[in-house]
Amino acid sequence: MVLSRPAAPRPPARRASAGLIVAKTLVHLAALAPALWLAWQFWQVWQTGSDALGADPVAEIEHRTGLWAMRMLMFTLAITPLRQLTGQAVLIRFRRMLGLYAFFYASVHLCVYLSLDLRGYWTQIFEEIVKRPYLTVGFLAWLLLVPLAITSTQGWIRRLKRNWGRLHKLVYAVGVLAVLHFWWLVKSDIREPALYAAILAVLLGWRGWKALSARRTTAARSAARPAAPR
Repeated sequence: MVLSRPAAPRPPARRASAGLIVAKTLVHLAALAPALWLAWQFWQVWQTGSDALGADPVAEIEHRTGLWAMRMLMFTLAITPLRQLTGQAVLIRFRRMLGLYAFFYASVHLCVYLSLDLRGYWTQIFEEIVKRPYLTVGFLAWLLLVPLAITSTQGWIRRLKRNWGRLHKLVYAVGVLAVLHFWWLVKSDIREPALYAAILAVLLGWRGWKALSARRTTAARSAARPAAPR
């Protein structure tokens, strides 16, 4: 009787790659779900005149897309602390994806304002941006996201080298401007923008603490190193 050879175990790298693909697919679906649901509700309002988006559909769309831009931005900023706390380096693979979704929702948010709120009165856009501080900081946040989205490819990472990291630190300023935009936009109940402000403070505070700890460690090592003989 001939015994068949046992199947060789699949290489760990291949299993890890397959798992990463599944994880990225799930993240893509989760990130797109709010936009797809909003598009479906907009279609219902457009076709049947339903109240799926409330009494003011334009304001609801603007609010939701702005919120999801903020959430994706916070998820992006949370990747580094989570990686440092868990030791899971694979988390860094999701940072660029989430950052691009933040740009996507921010761009939809801006387009809705331009096309449905201003309704084609393009000459008013710059007047509105200058006149209303919350629009000024919001538009500036979107402008800063543009070069980050453009340079998010591997090709740009190779071209810019160390400057790529310096450029992408603009995301911290984007976070501050986005929270400020939300805060100034809300006229009465500030609980929601205050929540995002607290989350941002924790995420940026973690980075500041880690940077300070690294400097202290470097200074301590330099002080402990024996001086070279003259």
